[in-house]
Amino acid sequence: MRYKILFISSWFPNKIEPTNGNFVQRHAEAVSILHDVEILHAIGDSSQLEKYIFEDNMINGLRTLTVYYKSTPNPALNFARRMKAYKKGFSKMQRPDLVHANILQKSMLFAVYLKKKYKIPFVVTEHWSGFLKMNRNKLPRSEFHIAKVIGKNADYILPVSQFLLKDLKDMRIATKMEVVSNVVNTDLFHVKTSENERVVFLHISNLVGLKNPDKIINATLNLKKEFNNFELHIGGDGDINRLNEIINRNNAKKFIKTFPTLDSNAVAEKMRASDCFILFSDYENFPCVLLESLSAGIPVIATNVGGIPEIVNEKNGILISKSEEELYRAMKKVLLNQITFETPENLHQYVEDHFSMETISKNFDEIYGRILR
Repeated sequence: MRYKILFISSWFPNKIEPTNGNFVQRHAEAVSILHDVEILHAIGDSSQLEKYIFEDNMINGLRTLTVYYKSTPNPALNFARRMKAYKKGFSKMQRPDLVHANILQKSMLFAVYLKKKYKIPFVVTEHWSGFLKMNRNKLPRSEFHIAKVIGKNADYILPVSQFLLKDLKDMRIATKMEVVSNVVNTDLFHVKTSENERVVFLHISNLVGLKNPDKIINATLNLKKEFNNFELHIGGDGDINRLNEIINRNNAKKFIKTFPTLDSNAVAEKMRASDCFILFSDYENFPCVLLESLSAGIPVIATNVGGIPEIVNEKNGILISKSEEELYRAMKKVLLNQITFETPENLHQYVEDHFSMETISKNFDEIYGRILR
């Protein structure tokens, strides 16, 4: 049976933050294979004069209504305006059979409101690494309390990794939980067909401190002392200028290339043009970028943190500690062909079997059915 599903999220791509929460957008697109999906998002914009602006678009075949409210320095007023923005937006949507909320932050109290007022059940997909045990001491008590309120009212909490599931259970956020992983458009991230003359290492992220882009560059500089037959391509929606300063200071422009924010098509092309993806994060939950790389037939080097070991094994990559020396040695092994990975076609098939749009759509459909049938 096709249900009407309304996606709401604490994070979602918008004109202010174009890539924020794009993994939620992909989940919505997966669900739309089997159900009728609409998306509603509210976000503050301090630059606008109007209290509320409605942006109603069809994006990748899904109606997506973003309500921008005029934000202020007052957190309580901002929250009130955000809830009002959601209510105004909801009045313009079709009445859903179920709400699919994302990220247990206070914006998702709107899902609780809809359940209490209209008896609409809801589930919450949880992506946030802020709930991991290692980050628990940074979590304000107010956020923990809000998460528990939302979790208590939700029909299911759906973390994207077993690692996060374990830590959420430890927090006793909710009783019904089940893992439904992140999703990859395996048609877009297909296997490359050409070979590179030089080995190309690739890193794409928001380039914040926990992603350690500086250390990736340092390991590359050390590798250059021994090898000439490689390049590092590094970039994303972060501070490229700062990285360029480091690269210029080390006269490394010939073998370390930077690039700005890319859309999904360009990311897929970039991956197909590489030979090995690097993710050298201090912590992660269940990074889509590794799944996308494997779907493109590209093995990975990644730190052994969070949910990454649920993705990476000796057949498709190299797990390392948060050691710059280990990163350098792993890159060296790739250059020397000292590790035999699965074929690109097999790497792609692994993602197709476990994380494709069709697979994740069926996973959500089964859970919706338990609630609505």
